[in-house]
Amino acid sequence: MNNTLLYVITVLIWGSTWIAINYQLGEVAAEVSIVYRFGLAALCMFAYCRFKKLPLKFSVKQHLQLSAFGLTLFGFNYYLLYNAQAHINSALTSIAFSTLMMVNILNARVWFKTRISSRVYYGGALGLMGIVTLFWPQISNVHFGDSTLLGLGLCLIGVMFASTGNMISIKNQHDNMPVLPATAWGMMYGSLFMFVVALVQGQTFNFSYTFEYISSLLYLSIFGSVIAFGCYLTLLARIGAHKASYATIMFPAVAVVISSFFEGFIWDSYTFIGLSLMLAGNLVVLAKPGMLKRFNSTSLKQVSCSDAK
Repeated sequence: MNNTLLYVITVLIWGSTWIAINYQLGEVAAEVSIVYRFGLAALCMFAYCRFKKLPLKFSVKQHLQLSAFGLTLFGFNYYLLYNAQAHINSALTSIAFSTLMMVNILNARVWFKTRISSRVYYGGALGLMGIVTLFWPQISNVHFGDSTLLGLGLCLIGVMFASTGNMISIKNQHDNMPVLPATAWGMMYGSLFMFVVALVQGQTFNFSYTFEYISSLLYLSIFGSVIAFGCYLTLLARIGAHKASYATIMFPAVAVVISSFFEGFIWDSYTFIGLSLMLAGNLVVLAKPGMLKRFNSTSLKQVSCSDAK
């Protein structure tokens, strides 16, 4: 599967998971739902790997690395983000989590000495400006009291853990660990971590047998976890964390479009400007350098011709 398709699948699926997450909230505690989600996702991945005869055996040292991968990306990350949303609205959460790209840029430099071109920074800045513009009506009236600052702090710490998980995933692939088996073990370790957290908190492991809860759980487990994470983690090694993580900036764009159809979201000038900035940033980050040079060259020629006329 080519990189473009992997990227599009990641953005479309993760941009739509917010609908499914809404159906997960209520009767079942969030921590317990995360256990169900990644536990089921891990089982599906193990079954697929067994069917495809992919290697599932790893050394003790590799399992330690896989456990760190699971705890950071599928454990601490989700636990902190869910707790952050108890203090801040979804708009602030989206903005805070979109900083993952910038954190990945710094971590890629520290972990792998990755050189980042200036256009990645420019594209990331455009994307972040787009998200802030998109959500400006919701965040302009936010009072930055202790609760809001706590929520933002938890979210940013969650981003740090997510980025660390991204880096470990790249290292897994550099160490020749296949993506799907490694992810299966990572999700299992993340699910076990959340199981312990839920037990310590005294949560009840109940279940909602409604169609909405079961269907959303299946969507989050199979599409939002197995397929989307499989695509995203493959992209990390292929195009680099700094480019792959721009997908986190594009999620709100997909969410807004979906909300327009299902919730009657009304577009305004902030929506158009914000989405335009996000799409422009996406082009700057992911387009090949030669394409941008040709575009600039063509533009200059057109200007010269028009001046000559």
